[in-house]
Amino acid sequence: MAIYLPETTQTTAGALTPRQIVAELDKHVVGQAAAKRAVAIALRNRTRRQKLSPELAEEIAPKNILMIGPTGVGKTEIARRLARLAQSPFLKVEASKFTEVGYVGRDVESMVRDLVELGVDMVREERLEEVRTKAAQNAEDRLLDILLPPPRPIDPDDAAAPRDAQQQTRERFREQLRAGRLDSRIVEIDVREKSFPSFEIIAGSQVEEVDINLKDMLPGLFQGKNKRRKLKVPEALEYLRSEEEQKLIDMDSVARAAVERVEQAGIIFIDEIDKIAGREGSHGPDVSREGVQRDILPIVEGTTVNTKYGMVRTDHILFIAAGAFHVAKPSDLIPELQGRFPIRVELEPLGKEEFVRILTEPRSALIKQYMALMDTEGITLTFTDDAIRRIADFATTVNDRTENIGARRLHTVLEKLLDEISFEGPDLADKTVTIDEAYVTRMLADIVKNEDLSRYIL
Repeated sequence: MAIYLPETTQTTAGALTPRQIVAELDKHVVGQAAAKRAVAIALRNRTRRQKLSPELAEEIAPKNILMIGPTGVGKTEIARRLARLAQSPFLKVEASKFTEVGYVGRDVESMVRDLVELGVDMVREERLEEVRTKAAQNAEDRLLDILLPPPRPIDPDDAAAPRDAQQQTRERFREQLRAGRLDSRIVEIDVREKSFPSFEIIAGSQVEEVDINLKDMLPGLFQGKNKRRKLKVPEALEYLRSEEEQKLIDMDSVARAAVERVEQAGIIFIDEIDKIAGREGSHGPDVSREGVQRDILPIVEGTTVNTKYGMVRTDHILFIAAGAFHVAKPSDLIPELQGRFPIRVELEPLGKEEFVRILTEPRSALIKQYMALMDTEGITLTFTDDAIRRIADFATTVNDRTENIGARRLHTVLEKLLDEISFEGPDLADKTVTIDEAYVTRMLADIVKNEDLSRYIL
């Protein structure tokens, strides 16, 4: 008996082989073949797990991944694109934001709660798509009831003709409404005001727990009051449509589907995990580093977290951790946590050739983005091949001389390069601009030569 990932997580990603998954990632991220290979296998293993018997599938835990590499080389982007490809609930968190239980700050369980919220949003959006047509029709009917005068009492002996006339009038109004001829009219509708009472969080309790308890004890307090408001027809129609959509969606069913999707297909990306590495003594400001690792351990290992949508098991959530590990080493993590990230991949630093590819190859390459932005002003912006290589050369030089921030340096270099065009764009008489090597050198050479200036500007 096969088990299936819930609903739309079973997309084309389920049919993709690891080689095809890597090919999809190649459209957005340059290089880093080892990291792409690792995440492609992890995603494919989820598909394989669906085809097993429930007893065996329950035993197979995802093989979590630890990405090691400097900033700006594509760690986060690979994980984000993978989640989009699989249509999985995806959350990115920074390990340095969390603190040990007992210290002020976010506790590690909040990452699971945030992931469930994202899962609920995903499922709700899908259900909205299913009911959108029906909701629009219901909203239209309600608005026509408001626009048309109430029908006069009908004589039972001669009811057919008045009913037909009323129906014809209603259909005429419906046509005018759809054609936008009633947009200037104002109608009165009942609007529910959103109300959320202020309260203090009781020390030692979670916000979710307080929220659940208050809603249980005082159900009427959170409903809001109805208020008569005058709205133009388009605004009224939009409000009624959203109200009808909420009526047609069973939120209990949405919550159940979201929890199941998070448990079976969720991905959590823990960035900056190297910032909590290190096993220091019991003194100094970083006393809680090892404590944070110990708090993260059960989440990664598999535990049950209480959320306002129910209990959520983390046994089959895929965790991808990443860190630069400039100062600390992966071996500085506590052994138990190291064991929970069995797959380790090192990402390569980026050089000039990779920068040239990043500027031109991906679907949303930086050069394409700036050309599209300028096109909105009617400016045809083109870059010569020499100019692109020169930009990559400058970015590499600045990275070598100052801090190496990887591909993010390209953003700062391009912004400085196109500063004049971006500012003067709307007023330019000549709407065709070609960026060549000479232009790049004129705009950037002085800044790059002066190391103090390049630190400040780039």
